[in-house]
Amino acid sequence: MRDEEKAKEDDSPSAKRAKFERFPLTRWELAAALGVFFVFSSGLFCIYLTMPAAEYGKLKLPRTISDLRLLKDSLATYANEYPAQFILGYCSTYIFMQTFMIPGTIFMSLLAGALFGVVRGIFLVVFNATAGASSCFFLSKLIGRPLVNWLWPEKLRFFQAEIAKRREKLLNYMLFLRVTPTLPNLFINLASPIVDIPFHIFFLATLLGLIPASYITVRAGLALGDLKSVKDLYDFKTLSVLFIIGSISIFPTLLKRKRIYE
Repeated sequence: MRDEEKAKEDDSPSAKRAKFERFPLTRWELAAALGVFFVFSSGLFCIYLTMPAAEYGKLKLPRTISDLRLLKDSLATYANEYPAQFILGYCSTYIFMQTFMIPGTIFMSLLAGALFGVVRGIFLVVFNATAGASSCFFLSKLIGRPLVNWLWPEKLRFFQAEIAKRREKLLNYMLFLRVTPTLPNLFINLASPIVDIPFHIFFLATLLGLIPASYITVRAGLALGDLKSVKDLYDFKTLSVLFIIGSISIFPTLLKRKRIYE
């Protein structure tokens, strides 16, 4: 009897309305998100129209290292013959993926290393990752609060508490988060405007903090033939180096705390 009553309650109009109301975005917020997505998509489509028709069939977002090898072989000639068009398309795709949290930017970073080498590859990856993270920051500022509260309520409370404790040395803490895999970059991009991190600190921490990981990924792109899986990029040794670099960034904060206690 109780189960039947519960089922009736779940099917009632009020229960259905409550379930619908759980969706974190209002109609206006959803419309704004779709509008921004449409603008980005239209710009990306216009850029792809400038490419030779013969290259359309070669375009595919890689999901495995094998896909990436095929894409690299297919686009190598086009990248050499039309460098400006290729870089414009590459940057637009990377920023689009980063803005709308589409998985696969790590393959784009590997592709930069494979096609452009270490120096130009790092420049491209850091530029695009910073630009995409900044776009995601402002998009989250527009509609992100209910979405992040819905997806990661506990993680957001933890992040907010940590930020509140480190307001005086916020740049050092943000650098630590960017260098190390303590928190996912996706979460940092979305949650930062919600916990009132100033954009200039977010931007600078992103620009500088992504360099070590970008170097590792881009350099790995030079030897795609030896790479079996994305997991091979971040072994224990690599993660240890990243945490050491990140620890250096928060060292001034720890030193200041020690002086206060003394």
